[in-house]
Amino acid sequence: MKRLILFLIAFAPLAASAQTGGLKYGYLSYDSVLTTMPDYAVALQNINDLKSKYDAEAKRVEDDFNKKYEEFLDGQHDFPETILRKRQNELQELMDKNIRFKEESRRLLSSAEKDILAPLHAKLAAVLAQIGMERGYAFILNTDQNACPFVHPAMGENITGVVEKALR
Repeated sequence: MKRLILFLIAFAPLAASAQTGGLKYGYLSYDSVLTTMPDYAVALQNINDLKSKYDAEAKRVEDDFNKKYEEFLDGQHDFPETILRKRQNELQELMDKNIRFKEESRRLLSSAEKDILAPLHAKLAAVLAQIGMERGYAFILNTDQNACPFVHPAMGENITGVVEKALR
């Protein structure tokens, strides 16, 4: 909400000049354009491959834990107290390691996704800057996630198609 208010304050003078015809702007769905980029499918596949590797490792570790837990349950009545506590501690350590691994996996996947998509974002930013300069736009709005629920068609231009064409 604060960003919206700051945006409105910052662009109010520009909007006023737009009413007089002096300001042009473009708008697009950034996510829509991003997903149509030729390299997007490859990037998405790389992300999914990495996620599959982390998922497979998490499954292996979980299966190992479950096996040890079943062995513990089967033998717990026969274990002396010290062995029982030792095995409980081992199971707790395994569970803690599994939780840390899952948290680290999520963090690494998020970081890898940003790294994999960074060249696409850079390419898209360069194309947007080029189109903005060529067409004389004061700015280009991203209409994703209802960030801009209304755009006056006489004052702004939907450049989604233009950007998609430039990226091919």
